[in-house]
Amino acid sequence: MEVLLAKSAGFCFGVKRAVENVYEQLGTHKKIYTYGPIIHNEQVVADLEKRGVTVIENENEIAGIKEGAVVIRSHGVPKRIYRLIEENGLECIDATCPFVKRIHRIVAEESRRGKQIIIIGNAGHPEVEGIMGWSSAPAAVIGTVSEAESFEADAEKPMCIVSQTTFNYNKFQELVEIIQKKGYNVNVVNTICNATEERQAEAGEISAKADAMIVIGGKNSSNTQKLYEICAKKCEATYFIQTLEDLHLELPKTAALVGITAGASTPNNIIEEVQNHVRVNF
Repeated sequence: MEVLLAKSAGFCFGVKRAVENVYEQLGTHKKIYTYGPIIHNEQVVADLEKRGVTVIENENEIAGIKEGAVVIRSHGVPKRIYRLIEENGLECIDATCPFVKRIHRIVAEESRRGKQIIIIGNAGHPEVEGIMGWSSAPAAVIGTVSEAESFEADAEKPMCIVSQTTFNYNKFQELVEIIQKKGYNVNVVNTICNATEERQAEAGEISAKADAMIVIGGKNSSNTQKLYEICAKKCEATYFIQTLEDLHLELPKTAALVGITAGASTPNNIIEEVQNHVRVNF
C-alpha cells in the first residue's frame, strides 16, 4: 500500500513566522500575551502556556494588563486593537501574516475612496473580523450562495470585493459571479493566499485517486475544514483528525493508496507521527 503525503501539508509561511515570533520572545519580557491563540493548534498553544504565554480573547482583557508584550497572531486584528495596546503602554509585536496585511491595506484604501467593502469569507472568523476593522464604513461578509443571492447594495456606490486568505478558491469565484450578475460596479481582488490555493488543489488531486484520505488539523481551523470538505467530496473514506490519537482507520485489504494532507496550523511532528503510523500498521 502506498502512502502519499501532500507536499504542501503543514505550517504555511504566515503561521510559521507567527509561532517562531512568540518562541523568540520568551525570556525577553516580564509577560507575553497573544491576542487569541497564536494558531489553531491545541498542542502548540498548550506548550506556550507552559512557558508562561497567556492567551487573551478580547479588548477588555487588554485594559487589565499592566506590563508586557502583546503578540498579534497571523490572522491579524482590527485597527483599533493596535491603538488599545499602545494606549495601555504595552509593547505590540505584530506577527500578522503579510498576505493578511495586504488585505488590510486594500480595505483601508478602498473604503476611504468611498467603496463598499465586501468580504468573501466566514463571518465570525478572526481573520474576517480583523479585515472588517480596517474599513472606514461597515463591511459586508458573504460566505454562502444564499447570502450572495440575497445580497443587496446601493447600485450607485462602487464596491470592492476581497477574500479571506484561506477561503475555497472555487467557491470564491462562484460567489463573486453571483454578485457581479446583479450589475454592481465591482472591483474584485483575489486575496486568497497562493499557499492556500496550492494546498486545496493538491488535496483535491490526491483525494481523487486515494482509497482513504486523512486530513490533519485543529478542529477550529478554517483552512483545515475546507481541506476536509474538498477531500470528502472526492473520497468517501476521508478522516479529519487533530492528532494520531484521533485516528481510527479501517482499510480494506484492497486499499492501494492512502493520502495525507494537513492544515496550515499543523506542526510537522504530528504529520510525521500519522504518516509513520499508517506506513507501519497498514
